[in-house]
Amino acid sequence: MELNVSSLIHNQNSAIHVSSSNQLFRNELFNSMQGVRFDRNNKLGFRKVSRIVAVNVMSNEENLVKEKEKEQKKVSVNPVYIPTPPNRELRTPHSGYHFDGSARKFFEGWYFKVAIPERRQSFCFMYSVENPAFQKKLSTLEVATHGPRFTGVGAQILGADDKYICQFSEESKNFWGSRHELVLGSTFKAGENMTPPNREVPPQEFRDRVSEGFQVSPLWHQGSIQDNGRTSYAETVKSARWEYSTRPVYGWGDVSSKQKATAGWLAAFPVFEPHWQICMASGLSTGWIEWDGELFEFENAPSYSEKNWGGAFPKKWFWVQCNNFEGADGEIALTAAGGLRELPGLKSFENAALIGVHYGGVFYEFVPWKGVVSWEIAPWGYWRISADNQSHKVELEATTKDPGTTLRAPTLEAGLAPACKDTCYGDLRLRIWERRYDGSKGKIILDATSNMAAVEVGGGPWFNTWKGETSSPELINRALNFPVDVEGILGLVPFLKPPGL
Repeated sequence: MELNVSSLIHNQNSAIHVSSSNQLFRNELFNSMQGVRFDRNNKLGFRKVSRIVAVNVMSNEENLVKEKEKEQKKVSVNPVYIPTPPNRELRTPHSGYHFDGSARKFFEGWYFKVAIPERRQSFCFMYSVENPAFQKKLSTLEVATHGPRFTGVGAQILGADDKYICQFSEESKNFWGSRHELVLGSTFKAGENMTPPNREVPPQEFRDRVSEGFQVSPLWHQGSIQDNGRTSYAETVKSARWEYSTRPVYGWGDVSSKQKATAGWLAAFPVFEPHWQICMASGLSTGWIEWDGELFEFENAPSYSEKNWGGAFPKKWFWVQCNNFEGADGEIALTAAGGLRELPGLKSFENAALIGVHYGGVFYEFVPWKGVVSWEIAPWGYWRISADNQSHKVELEATTKDPGTTLRAPTLEAGLAPACKDTCYGDLRLRIWERRYDGSKGKIILDATSNMAAVEVGGGPWFNTWKGETSSPELINRALNFPVDVEGILGLVPFLKPPGL
C-alpha cells in the first residue's frame, strides 16, 4: 500500500503543502520521521447542557510538584473512574489490540475526541504504535533480515484553537493493549523509582507510576504528555494533562441490537487493509483537560472514538465526523469516510467509502455492499458526500474557512509522518430522506447542522477536486451482504480467532 508523500510535498495544492523555505520540516519528513444504557422509559439519556470552565493555571517550572498539587485542587469537576467491565454493553467488534506477534509491517492507531460546544472547542487524542514486534529501532542485522521498519509509539493531540502537541518515542517496550477490549496505554517517562504499568490501573496509581504517558478505556481516559519538539510546521503547545470519564450512548449499530463491524465481517481477516472500526459513535464525557496551562472542565460533553490497523494508511482519503448538531432533538452522530485502498495481491486500487448516522437509537448505514456512495472532495475546504440504501438516502455537505492543522499518520515511506490535514471548525449540513419505490427522495426525517464538524483530507496526491464513487467488486459485495457471525464462529474455534475480536 503506497502513500505518495513526495507528491504531497511538491504539490502546491496539496493538503499538506510545505513551503520551500521550511527546510526544518523537509529534513524531519525525509530523514528523521520514523454506557448510557438503552432504557425505553428514559430513551437515550440525552445530553444535558455541559458545563465548561476555563481557569488559568500556568505551571511553575521551578517547583513542578507543588504546582501540580495546586492545580489539582483547582479542579472542580471530578470524573468517576469505573474499571472496564467484561461483556460491556455497546462493545463493538475489533475493540481489542490486533497485533499478532509477527514481524510483518504493522501499525495500529486509536482516535478519541471530546467536543465542548459552549466554547466551540474540541480535543482530539491520537495514539499509534508501529511495528511492535521490534520494541526499539532496528539493528543493522534486523534491517538486513526483515527489511527497513519504523518503530515507536506516538501521542498526538489536536486541541483548542486547532493547536497541536506530539510526543513520540522510537521504543514501544512500555506500550500495552488488551487483545479483547478497547483498553491501552503507554509510558514515555515513569515516575521516580516506579515501574511503568502494563495494564489498566486506578487513576491514583497511574499518577504515581507515570510522569508522561496515557491510559484509555471505553469508560476512562487520562494522561500527561510533553511536546518533544518534532513539529516546526504547526502552532504547538508545550504540555497537556487530562482525566475524564465517558458513558457510551452509541456504538456502531442500533442501540438495542448487536453492534457491527464497520467494514463488514471481512475485517476479521488481514485483507483489504487498513481496517477501520468506529468503537463509539457517540458518548457523554465528564472531566477536565489542561491545555498548555488552561484548564477546561466539562460535563456530558459529546465524545467519539475509532481505530484502524494494518500495513499503512490508504494512498488517499477523506473523513468527516460530528456528534454535536442543531436542528433535531436527541443525540445525533455522523461518521463518513472514504479512501483509495489497494486490493490484496492485485496491485490495483479501489474506491471505498461509507456513511453512518445514529439518530433516535437507530443506525442508518450506507455502505458499498448496500448501495452506492459518491463524493466530491476539494484538496481542502469542501466535502460533499451522498449515498443510498434500500430504504433511505443521505447527503452531507461540509465547508471550512479554517486553514487546518497538519497531523501525522503511519506511512510506509517515513513512519509516523505529516500526511493529513484536519480542523474541528467545519460547517456541516446533514440530511436523510426516506427512499421512494422509484429511488427518489421521499419524506425527510433528519435535517441538522453543526459548526463543529471534524473534517480531514490525507494522503495524495491532491492536485484537484476528487470526484468518485464506490467501486467494490460484485463478488465482495455479495459476500459482505451474506450474514456471517464471525465472532460466533471463531469463538467455537478459539485458535483461529484473530486478535481484536
